[in-house]
Amino acid sequence: MTPLKNDRFLRALLRQPVDVTPVWMMRQAGRYLPEYRATRAEAGDFLALCKNPELACEVTLQPLRRYALDAAILFSDILTIPDAMGLGLYFEAGEGPRFHKTVRTEADIAALPVPDSARDLDYVMAAVKTIRGALAGSVPLIGFSGSPWTLATYMVEGGSSRDFHNIKRMVYDTPELAHALLDKIALSVIDYLNAQIRAGAQAVQIFDTWGGVLPGPHYREFSLAYMQKIVAGLIRENEGRRVPVILFTKGGGQWVADIAAAGCDAMGLDWTADIGEVRARVGHQVALQGNMDPSFLFASPAKIRAEVARILESFGHGDGHVFNLGHGIDQKVDPANAGAFIDAVHELSARYHA
Repeated sequence: MTPLKNDRFLRALLRQPVDVTPVWMMRQAGRYLPEYRATRAEAGDFLALCKNPELACEVTLQPLRRYALDAAILFSDILTIPDAMGLGLYFEAGEGPRFHKTVRTEADIAALPVPDSARDLDYVMAAVKTIRGALAGSVPLIGFSGSPWTLATYMVEGGSSRDFHNIKRMVYDTPELAHALLDKIALSVIDYLNAQIRAGAQAVQIFDTWGGVLPGPHYREFSLAYMQKIVAGLIRENEGRRVPVILFTKGGGQWVADIAAAGCDAMGLDWTADIGEVRARVGHQVALQGNMDPSFLFASPAKIRAEVARILESFGHGDGHVFNLGHGIDQKVDPANAGAFIDAVHELSARYHA
């Protein structure tokens, strides 16, 4: 086991002392970087890139060559599990992810297998192992999955959606079918994340991108309950250290107390939440991750620096903060502005840890 040269990200997730606030960016390996676009072109398409462990490793490392990031995140896609269930994932230009098959009936759900991730998603595990080797202990590696609710939205709708009317019809009219589907997905996610941890992921994040489209009682029943089940089923110690778990629900600021009680080590916040107010409510339970509006990266470096300073001041002194954007970095962002953001976090946060 290679010792970590920079473990402040893991320490912050466990609310342990750090010298400066660690920072990484959701979608930090992606289309805003010209080197990413070149590697994707080499692969042929996005899915081929995800399924090539060497190229997935390359794009994972690209942002770390540019920036002083405190963590790497596995380059993959949240829809690998439904693809392994046989739904036939593909990407259509201008339309985003699509599936050849949808899941809308009791028979559809019954026919879904629970994948063996080590076998059926072996390309992901190969990527994790390759990345860990290439990182050589420089920073920790984050593994991830979509939440059961978020994966279900794509599986039922057949792809991206604006109104979610098929999955919401299932939840409201035949909730027993929704629970059967979500339970099967949750078992798959547990196996998937545990396989990533065994392969070398040192922290994991569950992306609940669409939890915020549900009303409160239904969010708790159909989204949070299944994330809580996943957290309870994960490997929490590996390679002699705790494996922290981050839950991130976009639009979840109204449920922070419930999320903090779900057993996670850290909670991701989108830009609509006030991180200082959330810390006052739940900071003794979990670390907080976030939460600058990604669109601030279109502003000048001076304005970016001022917004970083505002968020750091809102969180205040002490540990338990991982700085991040409130969602993924936009593909049109100037890479130099991303660098200004990361540098500002490190430069301005030291005084909060003295």
